[in-house]
Amino acid sequence: MTQEQLAQRLGIGKAALSMIETGRTGLSARNRNILVQELNVNPDWLERGEGEMFNAEPDLTAYMHRTDNSLPLQSVPLYSIEGTAGLVPLFTDRSQFKPANFIHIPNLPKCDGAIYIVGDSMYPLLKSGDIVLYKQLRNIDDIFWGDMYLLSIDIDGEEYVTVKYIQKSERPGCVKLVSQNPHHADKEVEMKRIRAIALVKASIRMNSIR
Repeated sequence: MTQEQLAQRLGIGKAALSMIETGRTGLSARNRNILVQELNVNPDWLERGEGEMFNAEPDLTAYMHRTDNSLPLQSVPLYSIEGTAGLVPLFTDRSQFKPANFIHIPNLPKCDGAIYIVGDSMYPLLKSGDIVLYKQLRNIDDIFWGDMYLLSIDIDGEEYVTVKYIQKSERPGCVKLVSQNPHHADKEVEMKRIRAIALVKASIRMNSIR
């Protein structure tokens, strides 16, 4: 971007931009958000001069059905599982939890939220630290067999959050959870132990710029 293009994007004059660049005036919260969220500027570099000017470039993978209607642009809340104490309270009442950030992505189907994932059961498709964007399911009977889901499973009274493919099971009242990673065995669980479920609509991976 030229200085004129950047000033226009921020909605200020070139003189005002020059004053910001030389430290004679501060950056407004609005323009900081534009630089960080829309222009991918590294906030550590912006505030303290640390690291690279731009954040790592993300890889976006969308998992869309033919029936999905994409939105021109949406703001998807990114939640911290640690901060929400799990998927169940988050899915029960999102309004009581403050998102850690927002993800702005065009031309994706409607998403209810996003979280960072932990573990390597879906590697190499997904790895620990990737972000998955999800659409919450109200009824487990609405499963699309073979698709990828974000799940909360009750294991001995504790919540286990994972991402798996869901397939039909020959055992009544059960589903088969299938991993992408061949080192992880398939697992059958009772449907009544699934406490929360969401369809994975997209994933984001941050790639370092060399």
